[in-house]
Amino acid sequence: MKIGLDIMGGDYAPAEPVKGVQSYFEQVPDSSVHLVLIGDATAAAPYLSLLDAYHHRFTFIEAAEVIGMHEHPTKALKEKPNSSIAVGFGLLMKGKIDAFISAGNTGAMMVGAMYTVKAIEGILRPTIATPMPRTDGKYNFLLDSGINADCKPEHLVQFAEMGSLYSQYVLGVEKPRVGLLNLGEEEGKGNILCQATYPLLKENTNINFIGNVEGRDVFINKAEVLVCEGFVGNVLLKMAESIYDIFKVQKGFNDPFLDDFNFEKYGGTPILGINAPVIISHGIAHAYAFRNMIDAAEKIVSSNLIGILKEQFKQAAV
Repeated sequence: MKIGLDIMGGDYAPAEPVKGVQSYFEQVPDSSVHLVLIGDATAAAPYLSLLDAYHHRFTFIEAAEVIGMHEHPTKALKEKPNSSIAVGFGLLMKGKIDAFISAGNTGAMMVGAMYTVKAIEGILRPTIATPMPRTDGKYNFLLDSGINADCKPEHLVQFAEMGSLYSQYVLGVEKPRVGLLNLGEEEGKGNILCQATYPLLKENTNINFIGNVEGRDVFINKAEVLVCEGFVGNVLLKMAESIYDIFKVQKGFNDPFLDDFNFEKYGGTPILGINAPVIISHGIAHAYAFRNMIDAAEKIVSSNLIGILKEQFKQAAV
């Protein structure tokens, strides 16, 4: 298995991505994963010596250009074909790597995903899915968490199906429960989108739909898959991130539940609905996040999630 890693992506690149690779090699000595590190050799040179003992476990691919965090995604990809993101997607499209991970420009990662590996046939809109910590130490799965601010009911139905398959085959949940994030539990509650989506989810035999869930249910063991449009999902995600920042970082509270709000613990979020595994992370990612992104990518590839999604949505494409 080959996983591509953009070592120029993120505010602390290339130091933190390389340190994350070092941590992965140290902690997982028997892995069959071969990492393909993509970046500027000159910038990376001071840090690559950390990997000297593991030279047989990675390959370095030169990418002399870097897409900045604030550059226009489409313009940057077009004008910087030798950037680490563009080169990474090129390798993924050609099948030379099995997955691609980066903490670089999120917009460029989304554009690259949509215009190189492209959406799975039958998928109306790819989605970003984010783990949400639960009080029992496990995670629920929130989607969409930001890239689809405005949605139609059929989009949310597909998000539910993709989230269910991810929970089942990657996270190991036998029969994941799907909840529609709403402002009340009763059928018929909510805005026009929720009211129109509910009956579609209810009649969908591909998922285990349990009905509406509320904001108070996000962090408890009620539904493993939480479905909403990206506007609501992103507001909820940023609120969850602020909980960690306020209580853990600023006030110094120590609690295992709070620790689970640290995004670096799960590394990054997968883009679901495209033809190859792609994982993106925050620009502020440190080594711990990169190390865990490698784990996440390995699980997705090993589970054959992309093949399962293609089979599931084959009928929708007809």
